Amino acid sequence: MLISRPDFHGAYLRADLETLMGQEALRAAVRDGRFAKFSKGVLLESRRAADFRTRAAGALLLAGEGAALARQSALVLHGCTAARAAPVHVLVACRRGLRNRPGMVVHHGSFGPRDIDLVDGLRTQALDLALADVLCRDDRRTGIACADQALALQSEADLGRFRAAVERRVVLRPDPRGSRQAVALFELATGLAESPAESWTLLSLFDGGLPVPVQQYRILDVSGREVYRLDFAWPELRVAVEYDGYEAHEGRKAADQAREDDLRRRGWIVVRADAADLRDSSRLLAAVQAAFRARGMR
Repeated sequence: MLISRPDFHGAYLRADLETLMGQEALRAAVRDGRFAKFSKGVLLESRRAADFRTRAAGALLLAGEGAALARQSALVLHGCTAARAAPVHVLVACRRGLRNRPGMVVHHGSFGPRDIDLVDGLRTQALDLALADVLCRDDRRTGIACADQALALQSEADLGRFRAAVERRVVLRPDPRGSRQAVALFELATGLAESPAESWTLLSLFDGGLPVPVQQYRILDVSGREVYRLDFAWPELRVAVEYDGYEAHEGRKAADQAREDDLRRRGWIVVRADAADLRDSSRLLAAVQAAFRARGMR
């Protein structure tokens, strides 16, 4: 197949393909299902049309020169799997008249070269800017999970700089809506969560009015060797919450029980959480509060 942009993930301007293939040959290729229509002027290779990068490239072609992937779409490209891959979010200059369409959300704003990175050949909001926007404007669960993943992407040396950059982006946003939400979520995020579900569990504990726990708390033996690592812990009370994700715990029921029994012998109260507690956290919160009372904390 003739390709006009071999580096653009299977997305093409119709005009480019017409020049290369001829109008009739292109029409035949569309009829045969070799290309899928993204818009009147943009076509996607059908075999790649479901791929995020192909749809993102198509959105950028439709948006035109200077546009960039934004918000959750930018976070996907930067490596945050908690961000949603659909619809595709694009950022265009304020003067552009482009509007939302199925599968594509358009944001209008002012941005400069320092706000944009090139990721996989696609113009993309810088990670700190995209995260600030998501923390302010998207749902809280998505915000904290993406914040944890973005923090986890940073080296120890870069972590402080990145935190400061995101906080600065929040403060300097032209639209102040959601800034208090963003600050609270980003203060709570640590980058230590091992899954989005752990991020959401932390948010549930925080929303329930409990003290913020220590994440990935290490229990050591007398020689200083790590014996266990707890998802969430209040070490002074020896109370812990362990999130049971399906994939991590499938087929490990006996091992998990043995681990929990050993922790109890070491003086810990362990509360288990699962997906049902993410839908309704009342049971989890009550169990943790009961553990606190057992330790004499009212």
